[in-house]
Amino acid sequence: MARYGMVIDLHKCVGCGSCAIACKTENNTLNRSKTQTFNWADYYISTEGEFPYTKYQLLPVLCNHCTDAACVNACPVNPKAMYKSPEGLTLHNDERCIGCQLCQKACPYSTKDYSKSGDQYSVISFTGEAGEDFWKDKREVIPNGTGSGDEVSTKVGFTPPNANIYEHPDYQPIRKAFVTEKCILCDHRRKDGLEPYCVVSCPAQARTVGDFDDPSSTVSKLIQQYPYKLLKNNKGEFQSSHDEGTKPNVYYIRDFATTKQ
Repeated sequence: MARYGMVIDLHKCVGCGSCAIACKTENNTLNRSKTQTFNWADYYISTEGEFPYTKYQLLPVLCNHCTDAACVNACPVNPKAMYKSPEGLTLHNDERCIGCQLCQKACPYSTKDYSKSGDQYSVISFTGEAGEDFWKDKREVIPNGTGSGDEVSTKVGFTPPNANIYEHPDYQPIRKAFVTEKCILCDHRRKDGLEPYCVVSCPAQARTVGDFDDPSSTVSKLIQQYPYKLLKNNKGEFQSSHDEGTKPNVYYIRDFATTKQ
């Protein structure tokens, strides 16, 4: 089995948010609710020090597609709804999912309710806690100036009206209620020979995908060229060694700086 994953070059990343916008556009994710984040491409934001000697960092985060994925181990159905693909991706089958959220509870990068845990993000979200749907809201975005979300979706005849429709044997472009969902590294695009939409949309080319088990791949060469870090959890902490935890496959290299590295 291959070990498909991503390298994020923090020296190149400028925190513009293109990856998050691209992901929501490609995968039709919901708006953040009171308990669920629904951002497959998200951020961890931190500030250190005191003015004028402060450091601000916007760390891009996503599913780590772990080799020893806790979410897969926790999934109780057979065959599993959360599973590892031959390429090493952690994928999700919507039809087999029973909505138990055991995957969300087991994942060290997720939380069942971010408002209670105080976490900034959760890799896995649950569609049973969607909250208010913008496209069903009858309030005008700008009173007497624009239409409402409900008016737009009604006229288009589809929700969401800007939906990106694609086909995949396991997951749907618009997930049903009461299932879990997460980044699938745009496996539907990979099958067509395309890169994830967050990768192609990054103006700084800070994201690179490939097979870490292939020594000739660009991702393998990058982690040989530069020291790398692996996230430990969804609290912005990195692993102290590279062989602990769930063996994540999203590698972070370098740090942002205004000087050449």
